[in-house]
Amino acid sequence: MERIAVLIPCYNEEKTIKKVINDWQREIPEAKIYVYDNNSADNTADIAKQAGVIVRHEYKQGKGNVIRRMFREIDAECYIIIDGDDTYPAEFGQEMADKVLKKNVDMVVGDRLSSTYFEENKRPFHNMGNSLVRGTINRLFKSNIRDIMTGYRAFSYQFVKTFPVLSKGFEIETEMSIHAVDKNMLVENVIIDYRDRPEGSESKLNTYSDGIKVLFTILRLYKNYKPLGFFGGMSILLLIISAIMFVPVLVTYLRTGLVPNFPTLIVSGFIALSAIQSFFAGLILTTLVQKNKQDFEFKLQMLGKYDESK
Repeated sequence: MERIAVLIPCYNEEKTIKKVINDWQREIPEAKIYVYDNNSADNTADIAKQAGVIVRHEYKQGKGNVIRRMFREIDAECYIIIDGDDTYPAEFGQEMADKVLKKNVDMVVGDRLSSTYFEENKRPFHNMGNSLVRGTINRLFKSNIRDIMTGYRAFSYQFVKTFPVLSKGFEIETEMSIHAVDKNMLVENVIIDYRDRPEGSESKLNTYSDGIKVLFTILRLYKNYKPLGFFGGMSILLLIISAIMFVPVLVTYLRTGLVPNFPTLIVSGFIALSAIQSFFAGLILTTLVQKNKQDFEFKLQMLGKYDESK
């Protein structure tokens, strides 16, 4: 098992990958560096090989697919994930690794938003989107992660080997953050500097389509991890709709003794039944989620014994 593994997912990063590798070789010379090429159409893989690092390939397109491959194939006490676009300085890597190795932190988040991100990033909708995602997750999951979408993170062995990667693309960072919070893992933030991409290097993140995917990922994970909150909210909404339809019928009946809008009354009743059903669905799913957390804790114990034996 490696002590520190630096993982660099890449897609068309020939302009920056050599500098990124050289920076990490200088800052943490004992680390094993892996570059995972994701169908690049340029010379990214060749340049990485010439720099003396391990180059592997993931042929299913998407950052989530690359990280799934990385986590399956590599065993290390500390994993550092860094983008290959030279926007994250390697100088913070040792501090992040020390938190994993010495303090048993499960996920260290490289926080761009508390430093230079809003000055360096020239895409205003990216700035707004990052703030929206951070605020939404921290409110829904009662967490304090300062940068949800950062591509600069360090992980423990236990996190990596128990994290079920479901996302295919850039939603992976959101999935990592919510998984860590929901499973009561130790998460810390490290404020890092951020620099915008050098000229000629283009972002692979689409502000609108990938932003919508991230928001749907938050909604999906909130439903899965907090079913009572999700279905309870739906129940309240359905009860409000039912009441809006029922109250005029009730007022007319109290005034005249007649029910002239019978179809409205029937629809109102069915909506109220749906609200009750939604609430109890949330209760049942909450029980299943709690059982899943118990099973997860047992899995952590077994993984810890396996790690000690290695």
